[in-house]
Amino acid sequence: MPAIIRIAAALLLGPNGHTLLVRKRGTQAFMQPGGKIDPGEQPLQALARELLEELGLRIDPAQARYLGVFSAPAANEPGFEVQAELFQLHIDAPVQPAAEIEEVQWIDPLTEGNLTLAPLTRDLILPFYRDTLLTTA
Repeated sequence: MPAIIRIAAALLLGPNGHTLLVRKRGTQAFMQPGGKIDPGEQPLQALARELLEELGLRIDPAQARYLGVFSAPAANEPGFEVQAELFQLHIDAPVQPAAEIEEVQWIDPLTEGNLTLAPLTRDLILPFYRDTLLTTA
């Protein structure tokens, strides 16, 4: 059984419905912004801390909508599985890559933006979001 990495992740949506993905320095795969949940930390607290550290983004936790737990093989840690507490947030503030984030990309969620995507993003989060778009259209 793989070791579990517990993270808090964001499905960040811009005004045009595009979603923000990030790529960590020295890696290939783009993924949802967020990061590891520290011991004793609530997932939403972890997400607010990570978004501030990695993107300079201050969020109002009351605006976050909890989407559930999503698990997939870790993109950058072989033999590990990420277990993501996923939250949806609408933002219109500019973001800047900081800390270990090397690049940010806004993509149309109906495509993969010709990017290499982490398994969690590619196999679970984007399909989940596409389904919500199709059922509310």
